[in-house]
Amino acid sequence: RKCFDLYANVRPAKLFPGLRSRFSDVDLLVVRENTEDVYTGEEKWVDDDTVEGVKRITRKASTRIAEKAFELATKHGRKRVTAVHKANVCKQADGFFLDICRDVAKKYPTIQFDEQLADSLLTKMVMDPSEWDVLLCPNLYGDMVSDLAAGIVGSLGLCPSGMYGSEYAVFEPCHGSAPDIAGKDISNPVSQVLSGAMLLRHLGEGKAAESIEAALERVTVQGGNALTPDLGGTGTTTSMTDAIIKEL
Repeated sequence: RKCFDLYANVRPAKLFPGLRSRFSDVDLLVVRENTEDVYTGEEKWVDDDTVEGVKRITRKASTRIAEKAFELATKHGRKRVTAVHKANVCKQADGFFLDICRDVAKKYPTIQFDEQLADSLLTKMVMDPSEWDVLLCPNLYGDMVSDLAAGIVGSLGLCPSGMYGSEYAVFEPCHGSAPDIAGKDISNPVSQVLSGAMLLRHLGEGKAAESIEAALERVTVQGGNALTPDLGGTGTTTSMTDAIIKEL
């Protein structure tokens, strides 16, 4: 992300039909700033009993992530962008982030803009995730919010991600590696498949991306051998992948 300046980490979280969840009609888009906040690694020991870390928020990074969120909302027909913050505590850093989001929002009058404290957002997401649409987050809050969103729709294994810069983009599953199940043919392929769909859409191949997503939706309602064990099925990585290909 640093080498290619991939400043926007975009993580959709959509509930697919037929899969287990406490909710219905969930379709969230988390847009996470990807280069600064407390993730810069700027920490130091002050003395034997104290460590200090830097929370870095800049105009450049905040402006371009806010613009990315509103551009995505406009492009994909979404209605609302919510800036996630803790400006009640981090008055200068998160307050600065909010000020920039407000300024950018003025350029997009057709998109509803509001603000939500990060901690209460998590509570509200668990109670009714369908209330939310596009969540615009600094780096730390975006990391937490996107993982919760994945849990709400069933699994990190169902969520893709795209990291965007001004010149480059990288697409990969939200989850990390799982060496404990390597070679067992039981890993859930959905996040990888959907990451491929995101890549296609980025390249202008929207119809191809829609075909893949529609094929996946037809597979998730089948259950049984069409789904991997983590999704409540009895299938394998191979059988689920084959089922998606067949539906294409």
